[in-house]
Amino acid sequence: MPDSIIIWEWAQFAIRWVHVITAIAWIGSSFYFIALDLGLQKAPHLPKGAHGEEWQVHGGGFYHIQKYLVAPDRMPEHLTWFKWESYSTWLSGFALLAVVYWAGAHLYLIDPAKADLAIWQAVLISAGSLAVGWLIYDALCKSPLGERPTVLMLLLFAALVVMGWAYDQVFTGRAALLHLGAFTATIMTANVFLIIMPNQRIVVADLQAGRVPDPKYGKIAKLRSTHNNYLTLPVIFLMLSNHYPLAFASRYNWLIAALVFLMGVTIRHFFNTMHARKGMRWWTWAVTAMLFVAIMALSSAGLRQESHDASANRALTATEARFAAAEGFDDAAAAVMGRCSMCHARETGWPGLYHAPKGVFLETPADVARHARAIYLQSGVTGAMPPANVSFMEPDERDAIIRWYRAAMRG
Repeated sequence: MPDSIIIWEWAQFAIRWVHVITAIAWIGSSFYFIALDLGLQKAPHLPKGAHGEEWQVHGGGFYHIQKYLVAPDRMPEHLTWFKWESYSTWLSGFALLAVVYWAGAHLYLIDPAKADLAIWQAVLISAGSLAVGWLIYDALCKSPLGERPTVLMLLLFAALVVMGWAYDQVFTGRAALLHLGAFTATIMTANVFLIIMPNQRIVVADLQAGRVPDPKYGKIAKLRSTHNNYLTLPVIFLMLSNHYPLAFASRYNWLIAALVFLMGVTIRHFFNTMHARKGMRWWTWAVTAMLFVAIMALSSAGLRQESHDASANRALTATEARFAAAEGFDDAAAAVMGRCSMCHARETGWPGLYHAPKGVFLETPADVARHARAIYLQSGVTGAMPPANVSFMEPDERDAIIRWYRAAMRG
C-alpha cells in the first residue's frame, strides 16, 4: 500500500486532471457560443422571433442553427442546458485550492514577511475574499451601471487590479496570482449559477405556462456571458502562473496581472470582431505584443531579493522542525544541498537559469526541512529531480532522502 504522502499527491493530480478537463469543456463551449452568436446572419425566411441563423460544417456533416432572441413560440421537446461545465470547473478548482494552498498554507499561502497569519486566518481571508468579490461585482451589475457596459467593464478592471494588489499584501506572490484567478473564476461561475441559468429557467417557465417571456432576462444573461468571455484568457494565465516565478515572484506581480487582463481584452476583441465578420483587427496583436513586452520588463525589474532573504530567516514551523530533527536529516540535507542548490538558490549558479524553479530554495538545512515533502517525492521516490540527473545524484543519496523522510513521518 502506498504511503499517505503518495496517496495525497495522487489525489492532487486527480483533482488537477479533472479541473483541466472540465475547464477545457467550459472554455470550449463558451468560446463556441460567443463565436456562433457573433456570426449569426439575418435571412428573410427565418421563423417568427428568430434573430439569426448560421450554417456550419463539422465532422462530415452540416449543422443549421437558429437563435431566438427571447424564445420560440413553444417549448421544444428537447433542450440541452450548458451549465455543468462551469460548475464542475469551479468545484474542482476550489478543491484544488483547498488541498494545495489551504493544506499547504505554511509553504504556499502564508508569507510571514507580509502578514504573519495563523492558518485559519489565511484560509478565512482566502475563502471570504471569493464571496465578497462576487457580492461587489453583482451589486455593480445590478446598479444603473448595468446599462453602461463599457463603464462597468472599466470598474470591473479597476476592482481586479485592486484585488491583485491586496492579495499580494497578504499572501505569497504565488498565492496572490492564484487567488486573483480564483476570484475571477468565482465571478464567472456565479454568473452562470446565479444569473444566467435562473434567467433561462424563467423564460422556460413562461413558455410552458403559455406566457410571452420578458426579453430583459436574455439581455441580462448576455451581459454576464460577455464578461465571462473577456475574463477567460486572463484566468488561464493566472492559473498557470504558479509554475513561473517570473510572474508571481516579482514585486510587480499585481501589475503584471493587470496587463494580462488587458491582453485578454485585446485578444478576444480580435476574435470577436473576426467572428462577427467585421474584419481582422490586426492592431490588437501589436497592442498585445507591447503589453507582453511590458510584462517581461516588469518581471525582471521587480525581483524580490528582500523576500528571498526573509524566507531564509523565517523560523521553522513545528512540522518543519520535526523534519530537521529526524534521524538521517544531516545526510539527506547534504545530498540535497550538494546536488540541487546550484539551481534552487537565491542567486542561481546554473548557466541560463536566472530564478530558482518554482521559487524553491534548497541552500540551507532550514530550506531542506521546509521542502521535505517535495524533496521526498521529486528526488527520493520518483527521481524526477535533478532533471536528467544533471548533477549526478547517487542512488544511496536518494535512499538517504527516503529514509530521512519516513523516519520523520514515523516520529
